[in-house]
Amino acid sequence: MDTLSGKTVLITGASTGIGRALALELARGGAQLALNARDAARLGASAQECAALGAQVLAVPGDVCSEQDCRASVARTLERFGKLDALVNNAGMTMWARFDQLTDLDGLQRVLDVNYLGAVRMTAAALAHLKASRGLLVAVASVAGLTGVPQRTGYAASKHAMIGFFESLRIELRGSGVAVTIVAPGFVKSELHKGALGPDGRPLGRSPMDEPRIMTSERCAQLIAGAMRRRQRLLITSGRGRLARWARLVAPALVDRMAERAIRLRR
Repeated sequence: MDTLSGKTVLITGASTGIGRALALELARGGAQLALNARDAARLGASAQECAALGAQVLAVPGDVCSEQDCRASVARTLERFGKLDALVNNAGMTMWARFDQLTDLDGLQRVLDVNYLGAVRMTAAALAHLKASRGLLVAVASVAGLTGVPQRTGYAASKHAMIGFFESLRIELRGSGVAVTIVAPGFVKSELHKGALGPDGRPLGRSPMDEPRIMTSERCAQLIAGAMRRRQRLLITSGRGRLARWARLVAPALVDRMAERAIRLRR
């Protein structure tokens, strides 16, 4: 898949943040896009932006927490484009809270349901069609899925689960022609953080990040698009994340301190 021109790509969580930026990036490259998210109005706006760039676009509103919605999204994509070449599992939510300060454990279940099981449901709906096209599965996870991160216990657990699932699925798919690309971004400027759940399970309503100092969604999307074209096994978007990946093998305590400092500085 050295080019994405003419390829049909279904992106979840495509109304804002990384998902929207990736849709626009792929639209410029000539991909045919099926865009999924819960917010139909914002999803429609993303679709219009992509169409203005000359892409063929289908908006398929739906919730990845619903198996029926996932199957309907794939079915509508096939009705419109006749094939599915790539699925980008990007829909997600986050949480900022120390575990010992949680007053509502239901938030952990909600984060797991969206980040991990949402990707599982959509993948289950799409897999047979990706086998037919010898296509690509993309899992937008996080560096928090590769190492522990303080104040992110619920989020990190969901992303560890996501990475474990797709690493295992990759092995099962050997010989099928379907490739698996796992993306592990560091901190990325996104509206996702404004909806982060706090200790009481309610959205914070503000971003806890020092956003001017972190990677933009647009830059992250460019990196993901490149990894998709190469059918790359793993993309870690930050230098800090790549360093931590290897340092964890020889100096795990140092990585713990790096993670703690990164959260303290919100960078």
